[in-house]
Amino acid sequence: MSRVVVQAFLTLDGVAQGPGGPEEDLDGGFEHAGWQADYDAEFGSAENDDIVAEWETRTEALLLGRRTYEIFAGSWGVWDEDQGGLDGELTRRYNRVPKYVASRTLTELTWQNSHLLGDDVPAAVRKLRAEPGGEIRVWGSTRLIRTLAEHDLVDEYRLVVYPIVLGSGKKLFSDGFPLSRFTLGETRALASGVVITTYRRPVED
Repeated sequence: MSRVVVQAFLTLDGVAQGPGGPEEDLDGGFEHAGWQADYDAEFGSAENDDIVAEWETRTEALLLGRRTYEIFAGSWGVWDEDQGGLDGELTRRYNRVPKYVASRTLTELTWQNSHLLGDDVPAAVRKLRAEPGGEIRVWGSTRLIRTLAEHDLVDEYRLVVYPIVLGSGKKLFSDGFPLSRFTLGETRALASGVVITTYRRPVED
């Protein structure tokens, strides 16, 4: 059985929108895109990078919403695999693993090893989750994550929380998010002030 693992960079007020770059996600007039990258540039990200690199060695597939897929396809999907460091490592891995995309509008996917999930996303994910394998990684994709939670399809949350309050932006756990219960896995405070916490599905008796 595979496991659906959500990884997210969050602010103290729960904002998950546009952490990586100034043009990443400007929906709703969002004015703080790139907040995570700016923080890492100021306070250091080496420790965080090491943790993410270790996590991503377990990634056997990506599960993405349309917008996140397009961002990833336009970055990891075209970047040089021979570059050094974490970027090269993730580019090689993301190019090779299957990508499963939830979208009502896309009809064709150009990034290698990419597949549309079809009209019944919960059923498709349930089938993927039932197959042998490792971690099915979800990045970004807040609407998709909510759909997964509504159908009890999230096995683990890995939350990287930055000591920043933005006051606006899309939240991972927005109003009306379905009731979900998880147990604490690990928590770790980094020298930069970032706190990483893992929550897992309770073990069934």
